[in-house]
Amino acid sequence: MPHSEYLGYAAGIITTLAFLPQAFRIFSTRRTRDISLLWALAMNTGIVLWLLYGIAKNDLPMIVANSISLILLMIILFLKLRYR
Repeated sequence: MPHSEYLGYAAGIITTLAFLPQAFRIFSTRRTRDISLLWALAMNTGIVLWLLYGIAKNDLPMIVANSISLILLMIILFLKLRYR
């Protein structure tokens, strides 16, 4: 595996895990007042586009990271809409 692929996995892990604290916080407090709906929609859209780009390039680190990020962001968006 080329070194650049390790770099891709490291970046994907770090940026994906960055969404976990927010998702856990929303689960525990059921408060989403400080989460922007526009941000949540834009992030979901952007991650879908990055995922499609990764699929088009057949880039496994990008596909894995963006798939997990999309799941976490969809959860955050769902909770934002639910706990309005």
